[in-house]
Amino acid sequence: MSGQWAIKGREYGNCNCAYGCPCQFNALSTHGHCEGLIGGIVDEGHFSDVSLNGLTFVMYFQWPGEIAEGNGKQQVIIDASASDMQREAMRKILHGESTAPGSTIFTVLASTMSEVFETLYKPIDISIDVEARKGSIAVQGLVQSTGIPMKNPFTGEDARARIHLPNGFEYTYAEVGNGTSIVTADISLKLKDSYGQFAELHMDQNGVIR
Repeated sequence: MSGQWAIKGREYGNCNCAYGCPCQFNALSTHGHCEGLIGGIVDEGHFSDVSLNGLTFVMYFQWPGEIAEGNGKQQVIIDASASDMQREAMRKILHGESTAPGSTIFTVLASTMSEVFETLYKPIDISIDVEARKGSIAVQGLVQSTGIPMKNPFTGEDARARIHLPNGFEYTYAEVGNGTSIVTADISLKLKDSYGQFAELHMDQNGVIR
């Protein structure tokens, strides 16, 4: 399967870095190594003439050092309700195939991997509200993640901050929040009260659409 594609939807991500995530600014990671996950909902999308509307996905990653140094591990879970053609289309997109090199987050991450585990097809329970800075991901026995707004430590009220990347390969604007995740699959993650990210996804095989 080859062809042109486009997706428009929502993303919630959680990594081990401090709020803001230095990776967003081409800086070194908070702890000298990276691990995290991304969950997404495709509100509208296609791969050639295959509709991707309503499909969901989860991806999780782990690097022993900085992402740019490579040697990463990755696994993808795709909505079990997807047809065979939808599964192959989503697999290609999420693994950075049928995409101009370096043009999307998916192909950038794929270029840093030394081990890619088998793609899984499972029921995914996911919700993402970008404006509210809230998200949740549940894949039975494999993934549990919750994203919430940051809190102002002085008032206890919700705090809001945004990242604007006009030339970014993942999004144009992202809301910053708090994430907590546990992954017990071929990759194991345990993240608590670390960087959470909520963004609109709009991209095709040539990059982010603005």
